[in-house]
Amino acid sequence: MPKLIRSAGGAFEEVEDTFVAIEDEAPDPGGDILVSASRLKGGGEALAARAHGRLGVRLEPEDEIEDLEGRLAGVALVALAFPKFRDGRPLTSARLLRTRLGFKGEIRAIGDVLRDQAGFMVRCGFDAFVPADGSTASTWAEAAGRHSHVYQRAADARKPAFVERQGE
Repeated sequence: MPKLIRSAGGAFEEVEDTFVAIEDEAPDPGGDILVSASRLKGGGEALAARAHGRLGVRLEPEDEIEDLEGRLAGVALVALAFPKFRDGRPLTSARLLRTRLGFKGEIRAIGDVLRDQAGFMVRCGFDAFVPADGSTASTWAEAAGRHSHVYQRAADARKPAFVERQGE
């Protein structure tokens, strides 16, 4: 089972992943499930009304984040896939989930997730990670806090360096 690292209030810990990914045609096995964006679009109301477990949705980089608008009620987890470490589209999706769609649930990075990206991922709104490079919670926390100053606004509340210099 892949390692799941979760962040809460700046602290990182390894936790058990209770979500089970299911194929689009597979029956609902109960418990916490992770479905594709197309399955959510096709049966979102029924999935969100499940009485036996939490619902998660997996988005590939080519999936439009705007398609989730109005469909996030009852969704506890959005897993954003990184097919390659250099593909930054999931970073944009995470920020849009937090800022434009107001999603308060877990945003998880899956796929080719490397600790070198930790700081950017946290700033964009990710709070759970399945690292592809064998990172531990402590190495992930170290990587996420590596930079003491930032240069642009993001989904987090950190002030950019230009605002710090102005004394705000």
